[in-house]
Amino acid sequence: MNTHNSEEQPVAEQSPRSPVPQRDHAQQGPHRAELERVAATAAFTALITVGAYLSFPLPGSPVPVVVQNFFVIAAGMLLGPRHGVASVVVYLALGAVGFPVFAGGSGGVAHLVGPTGGYLLGYLPAVFVAGALLSQNAHAGLGRTAAAAGLGFALVYLCGVPVLILVTGLGLGPALAVGFLPFLPGDLLKAVAAVLLYRRIAPRLSRWSRG
Repeated sequence: MNTHNSEEQPVAEQSPRSPVPQRDHAQQGPHRAELERVAATAAFTALITVGAYLSFPLPGSPVPVVVQNFFVIAAGMLLGPRHGVASVVVYLALGAVGFPVFAGGSGGVAHLVGPTGGYLLGYLPAVFVAGALLSQNAHAGLGRTAAAAGLGFALVYLCGVPVLILVTGLGLGPALAVGFLPFLPGDLLKAVAAVLLYRRIAPRLSRWSRG
């Protein structure tokens, strides 16, 4: 009798334990993906800030050439609209309260209401649209990817140029001459780079279900 009971007891102890590791593994998958998204959002906020330091003034224009708009559009394309917008909101909030994250290592709310304010605030619709066009689709075609990048960059200027006109009193022609046309060649190159980056990296991020 004692021998028989000792053989059955390990079976009774093991059976309720076996499903536990499987449940833990299933719960860790979505949780880990969300943590990765949050980390990527913070990383893009940092990249946008670094891009602002890579600024080059143009003679006769109050708007400098910057690299940050590339990281803004890339954030939307790679993170999706929700996390992409979050990265830009954090960046703008840091700059508004005085952290030196705007072009040339400057900060303060005055930048959001000055000649460059429309461009900075234009990052919000730009990153949202670039992300929304590619949301839930890690294998978008070249045309859709190019449209996302192109519309993203275009929205920055659609917001920036009118504010430039309002703040400086320039006419439409002069405003386009100093606030759009000089940046067009560089932004076309940045749009191409954003498309290539997306098509290279996005398939690896399909588990994020970007939204």
